[in-house]
Amino acid sequence: MTGSLLLKFCLKMATFLGLTLLTLLFSSPTQAEIFTSIGQMTDLIFTERELVKSLKEYIEAEELKLEAVKSWANKLDLLTHASTSDPEGFLAHPVNAYKLMKRLNTEWSELESLVLQDPSDGFISNMSVHRQFFPDEEDEKGAAKALMRLQDTYKLDSESFSKGKLPGQRQQAGVRYNALLTVDDCFDMGKLAYSESDYYHSVLWMQQALRQMDSGEDAKTLKADVLDYLSYSVYQMGDLPRAIELTRRLVAIDPSHQRAGGNLRYFERLLSKELRDMGRSQQQLADERPIQLDTYKRPKDYLPEREVYEALCRGEGVKLTLKRRSRLFCRYQDGNRNPRLLLKPMKEEDEWDSPHIVRFLEALSDEEIEKIKELAKPKLARATVRDPKTGVLTVAHYRVSKSAWLEGEDDPVIARVNQRIEDITGLTVDTAELLQVANYGVGGQYEPHYDFSRRPFDSNLKVDGNRLATFLNYKDEPDAFKSLGTGNRVATFLNYMSDVQAGGATVFPDFGAAIWPRKGTAVFWYNLFKSGEGDYRTRHAACPVLVGSKWVSNKWIHERGQEFRRPCGLTEVD
Repeated sequence: MTGSLLLKFCLKMATFLGLTLLTLLFSSPTQAEIFTSIGQMTDLIFTERELVKSLKEYIEAEELKLEAVKSWANKLDLLTHASTSDPEGFLAHPVNAYKLMKRLNTEWSELESLVLQDPSDGFISNMSVHRQFFPDEEDEKGAAKALMRLQDTYKLDSESFSKGKLPGQRQQAGVRYNALLTVDDCFDMGKLAYSESDYYHSVLWMQQALRQMDSGEDAKTLKADVLDYLSYSVYQMGDLPRAIELTRRLVAIDPSHQRAGGNLRYFERLLSKELRDMGRSQQQLADERPIQLDTYKRPKDYLPEREVYEALCRGEGVKLTLKRRSRLFCRYQDGNRNPRLLLKPMKEEDEWDSPHIVRFLEALSDEEIEKIKELAKPKLARATVRDPKTGVLTVAHYRVSKSAWLEGEDDPVIARVNQRIEDITGLTVDTAELLQVANYGVGGQYEPHYDFSRRPFDSNLKVDGNRLATFLNYKDEPDAFKSLGTGNRVATFLNYMSDVQAGGATVFPDFGAAIWPRKGTAVFWYNLFKSGEGDYRTRHAACPVLVGSKWVSNKWIHERGQEFRRPCGLTEVD
């Protein structure tokens, strides 16, 4: 096969592969907010592999084309060297005269066509098709904010992230995943934080970019740009001496910088005024220690129990005392002699005594888990929360996951799981919500929340000061489940469908409990007292996933139909 024919063959193959890929892609639903689900992000891994394959095919086609052109050039170089040495003698031979006419009339035109052929068409076509499935700017921002959230929750410095050193990370046999952040990556992280006036994180990431630059790492980013952002962010954190020192360093690197000189004079005037106000004449020296995670205090935000919540996520502050532990037991649960549990009762462990939280072992088999995930993946959509003021479902930055709702009619496995939940709990699931399957994305979490709907505040309700303050923040929520006609969420049954390497605990800030995911197990608790009043101690959260992919399925059981299964209590908090 000649070079030109081989080239045409490769181009046709590339076009064929592109059309095949096009068909495959358009047979899949469009993805949105990709960063919110690790399960759906895995598709991007294979997308990238297809693009690399297409790129290599393009390179091969370009090389074949270049080889063909080189062959022509070498052959004609020898020929013209001979013909130009004695043109008349060369053309005296009629064959040479004929071939000259043929070359200039036909073969040079063929060569021109070969040169004009563009093997990149197949690659560009594949890129165009794939691009509509690429993450967008919001995905990149969401993933960057997730790293910052993990940094805060688990107290990880920027250097740990940049070197890919995360606690709980396991290395598979023979496999090493390189996850390093370059200077440019760190700079982009800091710039994103800066653009949102988050100077705390801007300082941490700009400082890391500068540290890696100073150690000799190459980068497209200019050191002057890093110092520019860093010095102003440090100023915003109230550290004038360090801001002045960094700005002086910027001026030394780039004396003509359009802002540096003005900023330096402004910072120096502010510092002089501060010193005069304090009655001091001598300027304090800038702290020469590197900026660390605890150099500046993280600003407070909207979540009152932020510190307690994040400490529990790290496994700190868990109030499982020896006395409380002595009240926890394990047992076999036969569902009050339920026929389906007599031969194989459920293994039940106490996780907490009050409120009572239990864990069921072997609640789901591996086969059931894979089937549930298979059914849920095509239906996954960004998880929503109910706006406490309007009652409307909306996405929220404090809930980062995707979820899908599965009915018993979808598959016998779902019907079997629903029946098992009824058998174990003794509560009817006829009025329960559909099985909700959730997969958490990069740094996936769900900040502290209640599963039940809060009713208008009753001044006679007996709750302590801390819970009262939290309750008052949410007292205006309308009856979220009124349209269902099934009452409030009386209980939560939560299946863990994956192990999580690090992070991802379910925590209860009010009483200091942390429950860690274990694949195939399920936890259960009541959200309401027997009186129907909400148990505000059950405010809980899904901690950010640090390493791994977290899959869960929830079954929220409602009040209606439980009248004889869980009779009302005589007091408000029974």
